[in-house]
Amino acid sequence: MIRRESISRKLFLAFNYTFLTLLGLFMFLPFLNVIAQSLSSAGAIDRGEVMFWPVEFTTRYYEYVFDDVSIWRAFSVTVYITVLGTIINLIMTASLAYPLSRQEYVGRTYILIFVLMTMIFSAPLIPQFILMREVGLVNTLWALMIPTAISAFNLFVLRSFFTQIPTELVDSSRIDGCSELRILWSIILPLSKPALATVGIFYSVTNWNKYMDALYYINDVKKYPLQVKLRQLLITDDLTDTGNLAFEAASQSVQGVQMAVILVATIPIIMVYPFLQRYFIKGMMIGSIKS
Repeated sequence: MIRRESISRKLFLAFNYTFLTLLGLFMFLPFLNVIAQSLSSAGAIDRGEVMFWPVEFTTRYYEYVFDDVSIWRAFSVTVYITVLGTIINLIMTASLAYPLSRQEYVGRTYILIFVLMTMIFSAPLIPQFILMREVGLVNTLWALMIPTAISAFNLFVLRSFFTQIPTELVDSSRIDGCSELRILWSIILPLSKPALATVGIFYSVTNWNKYMDALYYINDVKKYPLQVKLRQLLITDDLTDTGNLAFEAASQSVQGVQMAVILVATIPIIMVYPFLQRYFIKGMMIGSIKS
């Protein structure tokens, strides 16, 4: 049976597709402009001739970026924080979300209230800095990972998924002699790949974009993540003099170097999404359907 759509329905779909297409273009055009400027000559950028297509194509800015040791050092710090920090985030969040999802654990309601309070009231900066200093985390990369090991929002997302796992499955595992850690590792986590992928994307993007924490707690320039290095280029125009021809060419247009570094800082985290897309879409449906 062929279903015929009404005229109003067709008009709605046409308007919806047109609006979403235009909205997507408006979001993508600034990014396209960044790409164009990173591949255009200094003269074309200064004259304002670059819009969405490179003018007087050149790769000199990327040559400078890839030859600058400080940028690569900041890039490696960011990768380290993202990978290790996300692993810590997932382990700590899953370890707390599992007991909070089981009704047999006494006091879980009070713990959920305390966690919810952290979403409403954030810790003041000065007491938080004093605490970090007293425990010896200032000027260490651990300061960028340990304090943010558990996000309240991601905790509630993961807990919501854990509550949907049948209780009978957990009870049967206990009867077979499995410990709580074994149940979490061998049963709960394998069944929670969509939720873990969703939370993992949230955590990895947050860790990749670590900026304010680095400004507060990191004093050594060799430990600066990529976002802080990018800030130096965008605000202070701090170009590291490598003494090579790439630097001499790049110094003619600081804006070209800035655009190149923006792409270097953005593309790696964007490339992660396609590999986790199918899990991410499933994870976003958590809690949307109740039986």
